[in-house]
Amino acid sequence: MGAVLPAPGQTGRRAGPRGRGALASGDLAEGPSEGEGRRGEILFADQVGIRSDQVTGRTWGEKGKTPVVRRSGNRFSANAMSAISTKGRMHFMVFAESFTAEVMCRFLDRLVGHFDHKVHLVVDGHSAHRSKKVRDRLAARPDDVELHFLPPHSPELNPDELVNADLKHSLPRQHRARDQAEPAAETRRFFH
Repeated sequence: MGAVLPAPGQTGRRAGPRGRGALASGDLAEGPSEGEGRRGEILFADQVGIRSDQVTGRTWGEKGKTPVVRRSGNRFSANAMSAISTKGRMHFMVFAESFTAEVMCRFLDRLVGHFDHKVHLVVDGHSAHRSKKVRDRLAARPDDVELHFLPPHSPELNPDELVNADLKHSLPRQHRARDQAEPAAETRRFFH
């Protein structure tokens, strides 16, 4: 991926709202031999939402007549938070509520339960990632997980964006979900 995380004890500039940061400029340099004995896992994370009224696939109609796609009038969604490692290992969580700091903390707790070493999680600048609740969670257990922020407006640097695109392209094109359980089940099926 080209990004090198700082060695323990070193600090690197993180991407802020005013400019391109560490991952873009490459100033997160690896320390000499200080961190070689420590293990860590680099993961890229992102959240995705699937809505019952989103357009998937194509349709056709007679020239001059707008095609009509039948579906229920209900609107509901399923959301997911996923993280992919540099080795291709996938971690995810499907949830019904909006993506908030509480959901992010729940995801972090579940994520670190899969590792016996520190997790370096690369995320975008979503307000939930930068919230006080998440910062407090990270400060309480600094040896579990550390967040690294991507520069603003740079989804091309996050490989988890490709996973989200694949998820949306894998949804059934003809069948429309009737309740919230269907898109959630389809999202889980895709990630498994």
